[in-house]
Amino acid sequence: MDERTGRSVGGRALRGRRTGRLARAAASALVAGGLLATSAATTASAVGSVLTASPEYPATIEIDTVTPQSAADNGTVVVTGKVTNSGKSTLKSPTVAVRGPVQGRPLKTRSDLNLIATRTTPMGQDGVALDHAQQDVGDLAPGRSASFSIPVAVADLGLKHAGVYELAVDVHSGTGEKAQQLGITRTFLPYQSGFTAKPTQVSVVWPITHAPELVAQTMPDNDQMPVLRDDSLVGELAPGGRLDQLVTLGADLPNLTWVVDPDLLDTVYAMTKPYRVQKPDTGGESAREDNTVPGTGKDAATAWLTKLRTAVARTGDEVVSLPYADPDLASIAHNGAGLNGMETALRKAATAGQVTAEGRLSVEVKANVAWPYQGWLDKATAGVAATTGGKVVLVNGASMPESKDLPYTPNAARPIGNGQTAVVADPTVSGLFQGDLAGDSARTATVQRFLAETMMISDQEPEQPRGLLVLPPRSLTAGTATALHDAVLKSQAGGWVSPASLDSVAGTAADPEANTSVPDGYSHELAGSELSAGELADTMGVQDGVDQLMVILTQPQRVRGPFSAAMVRSMSTEWRDQPKAGADYRVSVREYLHGLRTAVKVPLKTAVTLPGDNATLLVSVKNDLTQSVGNLELRLTSSQVNRLNVGDKQPVVLDAMTSKTYRFPAEAQVNGPVQVTAQLWTTGPHAQKYGDPVVFTVEVTSVASGVWYVIGGGLVLMVLAGLRFSLQRRKRAAAGEADEDPERLLDNPPTAPQGGAGEEPGKGPQSAAQAAPDTLAEDGPGDAPQADPQTADDRDRVAGDEKVGH
Repeated sequence: MDERTGRSVGGRALRGRRTGRLARAAASALVAGGLLATSAATTASAVGSVLTASPEYPATIEIDTVTPQSAADNGTVVVTGKVTNSGKSTLKSPTVAVRGPVQGRPLKTRSDLNLIATRTTPMGQDGVALDHAQQDVGDLAPGRSASFSIPVAVADLGLKHAGVYELAVDVHSGTGEKAQQLGITRTFLPYQSGFTAKPTQVSVVWPITHAPELVAQTMPDNDQMPVLRDDSLVGELAPGGRLDQLVTLGADLPNLTWVVDPDLLDTVYAMTKPYRVQKPDTGGESAREDNTVPGTGKDAATAWLTKLRTAVARTGDEVVSLPYADPDLASIAHNGAGLNGMETALRKAATAGQVTAEGRLSVEVKANVAWPYQGWLDKATAGVAATTGGKVVLVNGASMPESKDLPYTPNAARPIGNGQTAVVADPTVSGLFQGDLAGDSARTATVQRFLAETMMISDQEPEQPRGLLVLPPRSLTAGTATALHDAVLKSQAGGWVSPASLDSVAGTAADPEANTSVPDGYSHELAGSELSAGELADTMGVQDGVDQLMVILTQPQRVRGPFSAAMVRSMSTEWRDQPKAGADYRVSVREYLHGLRTAVKVPLKTAVTLPGDNATLLVSVKNDLTQSVGNLELRLTSSQVNRLNVGDKQPVVLDAMTSKTYRFPAEAQVNGPVQVTAQLWTTGPHAQKYGDPVVFTVEVTSVASGVWYVIGGGLVLMVLAGLRFSLQRRKRAAAGEADEDPERLLDNPPTAPQGGAGEEPGKGPQSAAQAAPDTLAEDGPGDAPQADPQTADDRDRVAGDEKVGH
């Protein structure tokens, strides 16, 4: 038999057998190394894929449908699809043919399924082309495609026993020994005639999650209208959108486990009422009419939430709420577990999640399930999961691989210590649904592989039904959800799968041979996408700023709730797949908080002139918040109290959007500059500095000291004049002269001692002496008349409303 064409050619069958043995050996090595599980997504995507175009195999084949998906006695299977010429030359009259299984024998193990899925060249093991299941598609020029639809009778396939068979479709040209193989693709076909194994209980996790959209900001109205970072959620909620299709498909699956992020429910509920959406590049600003636009999703949100409530209320379904906003457990475990307040935040998120989900959906909700990112678990992550109340942990089987010696697939549930149960998803089955199965051929390949895998699992221990977990990604797409929906229903119809809730599967008895060891280490690849220690520290640091802000607000509830939720959203697992959006969200939260905290402040000052040794410093405090503030005090501190002393602290109470000037008495001892610091403080037993200090210079110009120098000089002149007059009188008395003022005799005729009619008032020596202080003051160091202290100007010497006066 020709290994490539499946047609008999003497002496060449040995190569196929040898190749098969090598492939099996390679698969065993992969299992032993633990790599087979980690490559589950790649393995799954290979099923139904086409060979890479090459000069030897220029034709690519896609199987769009296999109808029905499992074969039955006396039935007919129709295979449809498309063949494309991916080469550089025209394909002359190529023929598409369905191959029958080798000797009509079913595949024996799940490893056989993987070997077929990973074949890269046509082989004899792919079977023999059936004469009555072929179609000529005509010449194909390079790049051209042709559709095919080939019916094949089940009897012609030669299926002998119930089980899973390979179904190969090839393209060849020519006949006989001149036949040339142009390409091949493979899928699987279950044959259920006489299949009696008890069905496997399959629990499907159905995620209803989305990256956070609500932001910390709300509109300043009394109702605090919510604000979203964008309006992209509308498209997902609208008919035909991703979340809309998830609800539609999920509502058709029995015993489904809905896993919801309560933050998404809150967001959709907010959208059922008027809401606003931030304009681009305004993430850190307070929300206003000019930097937001009206949201457009009210009708879509209302219809979707009603539809979801109806779907989750079905008998047999269960609803699991993740902690609010779905915090990244692995990132926190590895980079933030010891941060102050983290444990409290996680516990509150778990409680808030359950309360929110029950309130929005009006059903009973379980909150005892933890779901690390992609199900990867290590001991540290398990510990953080326990903090959130995660008694049941959803685990990717790649992180807890089974022993290569275990000949069957064990129950998904197994104890891992600390009162926790790990429900381990089969890595191959779950790996089928990790990508976006947007095309018909991808979905068909996945459905057929799922049917094959689950039938094999049920047949491994036909009298011992086991529990199986299917764990798709959080970002489950509509195309992938469609494939999962179809796979579950078709396998249920086949009789080898029984859909079950997560609670049922988690409660099954643990298999004694199953791996219960939680690894110490974590995937290096996934560690690279974690939130860093710095990012988590910055996020938790937000709480300190919020706590201080709460102290001064008269309506703290307007800020406390939105910021608490925004902090948890900042740590959401959803940011793993959107790192830039997550970083922008965290920055916006911090910038917004900074804006609120700095809205209550002392405006900047540089220099202030203080005339006199006793005056008043005027310092303003501004409140740009939309609510009143209190529990604050303003303190002024002099850098040189021996030169300038300022008054005591003063309480600060401000209405919304106002400012107020506070008067501090100041006493100067020496002229010159002195630095003064204005600082707001919170009040109470744990007073703290609030905001940044404002340092400014006070220039002291002490007018009073100059006046006293002038007065002192005048008094000295008066004393000297009196001494001179007294000495002159004594001399005249000793000489027997009359007691007269000689200078007056020189200047004026004699008059009466009490002032006669001829004296001009104010011209005598004593009057001149009394006028001296005024004259000296005008000519003294001041060089200008000094302002009356009682009429000092209260004008702002620097900027704003910062004033100095008496």
